[in-house]
Amino acid sequence: MSLRDAARRFPWRDLKYLLWLPAYLLSYLVLERIVDPSRAYWATQTALDSCIPFCEWFIIPYCLWYPLLVAVGLYLLFRDSNSFRRYMRFLAVTFFLSALIWFLVPNGQDLRPLAMPRDNFLTRWVSAIYAADTNTNVFPSVHVVGSVAAAWAVWECRSLRKHPVLCWGVTLLAGLICISTLFIKQHAVLDVVSGTALALLVGIPVYYWKPVSQRRFWPLRGLK
Repeated sequence: MSLRDAARRFPWRDLKYLLWLPAYLLSYLVLERIVDPSRAYWATQTALDSCIPFCEWFIIPYCLWYPLLVAVGLYLLFRDSNSFRRYMRFLAVTFFLSALIWFLVPNGQDLRPLAMPRDNFLTRWVSAIYAADTNTNVFPSVHVVGSVAAAWAVWECRSLRKHPVLCWGVTLLAGLICISTLFIKQHAVLDVVSGTALALLVGIPVYYWKPVSQRRFWPLRGLK
């Protein structure tokens, strides 16, 4: 295939569905400055969180969130335009709703250990994540929202549904990512629950809503 043919086949029109991402990242950076960890905020931790031990090994699935979302997006971009558009709508709506909640209800969690229980590569990795990302803007968890979105998109894509092992593998990874946020003390249980609830509230209409004229028993179908 020539370079010209490759450029012609590239889904340029669908790139507009990525325009929400820089806007979200900008809003995230602004909110990170607005919600100061040294000031008062709603702390989301509960007694249940104290039962969950810190485990640095979960930093591995936690960071796999980024390549997971990108990999799913790239596959859908090139192989299934409709699924890509729904995936982008899912992420855009849930991420911006999360940012709106952070703005209206400044929140954070106080679960991070004051000192790492061990000194190894993984704990240093966790410390680097702590330094780059404050303990605020955690309810709901976009890590959870994004994980649910990726798993949902994989199952919704016809070509990927033909490979159930892959679909279940992505689902298992998404579940591990959600759990990892608790074990490395990036999120509280309430953050995970709210992230799951938000993903379901948005995902159902994104994937199952149809215009009235396309519904199966719409009585005026065919009328002009």
